[in-house]
Amino acid sequence: MSDSPVSAASAVATLPPLAAEDIVLLGVPLWGWQIAVAAAGVLALIVLSRSIWNPTATSLRLWALGNIVVNAGIAVTGATVRVTSSGLGCSEWPKCTPESFVPIDTGHAALNAAIEFGNRTLTFIVLAVAVITFVAFLRAAPRRRDLVRLAAIIPFGVLGQGVVGGITVWTDLHPASVGAHFLLSMVMVFVTVALYVRSREPEGTPRISVDPMLHTLSIGLVVIGFLLLIAGTVVTGTGPHGGDAAAPRWAFALETVTRVHSALAWLTLVCAILAVVLAFRTGAGRPTRMSTVLLLLVVIAQGVLGYVQYAMALPEVLVVLHVLGSALTWIAISRLYFSTTRLTPAGEGLSAAPDHAVAGTPVEPAPGR
Repeated sequence: MSDSPVSAASAVATLPPLAAEDIVLLGVPLWGWQIAVAAAGVLALIVLSRSIWNPTATSLRLWALGNIVVNAGIAVTGATVRVTSSGLGCSEWPKCTPESFVPIDTGHAALNAAIEFGNRTLTFIVLAVAVITFVAFLRAAPRRRDLVRLAAIIPFGVLGQGVVGGITVWTDLHPASVGAHFLLSMVMVFVTVALYVRSREPEGTPRISVDPMLHTLSIGLVVIGFLLLIAGTVVTGTGPHGGDAAAPRWAFALETVTRVHSALAWLTLVCAILAVVLAFRTGAGRPTRMSTVLLLLVVIAQGVLGYVQYAMALPEVLVVLHVLGSALTWIAISRLYFSTTRLTPAGEGLSAAPDHAVAGTPVEPAPGR
């Protein structure tokens, strides 16, 4: 009979998950609130960007710093999408569904659709920060071509992130595309750190400002650090948090890829300790010394967190925190690398000013156009 307990249970089991429009706040669907928040965020950035027509050294550095924050931040929110199995909350790209740009009748749980759609809308804020920063550096006078070039890369990188995100959806969250999505964010973080550091220096040619061995070690840390990030994406692609229950996974043994990732983390720690020793023993400038100490502290914290999350079978909250730690570790590595060189104006030798007196000294541009 159709009203039997078994039949009723079967009917409930076959019902599609709630659609996103079933979450309503004050009569407005949740996705409507998300669009409004994103639009308000972009509008606030535009209001804050009034200084782009007459940028100062301080405003330029703040916008450069903002790019670091939002590009690292969206990688962390992307991890939230993954651990909540919300990766296919919007099953299409650039639309959310074949029929709609917003999450209506997605066939997924309302919360999953809201999380994925919310992460997509954050891209507009990241893009707005990138465009505003580019215009600000373009308006600075005297205009520095090196900084304008760096600033110009960032908006294209954000757009590229959107395309890779679309590929990720089209491949049903294949771990290769998910990993590429994260790694591209880290590449953009490297560029944004470069912009921030170089905006604090005068225009010139980059020259090594520390002991050559420390500079070489900083290059090695960039290589090892990026390999560590790659290994982390492989562990993620092998582990339980694929972004969707049906998402394909790598067929590697989780213990094996985790050991590789762990070995690279230990190597990073050893290099960080060596960097601290070299920085203090060779009399490196304060920015370099502080960069090495910061890197060491972040790597230790990240390592402890990594072992704890593995022992606890990868709980969602710790996974997101570990992704945040990965971004902070990469920022620290990037900062150390750029602190081992500084821009030197033509005709000026490194001996003309000590490293600690240049790297932290603001360079105030002339009034904007």
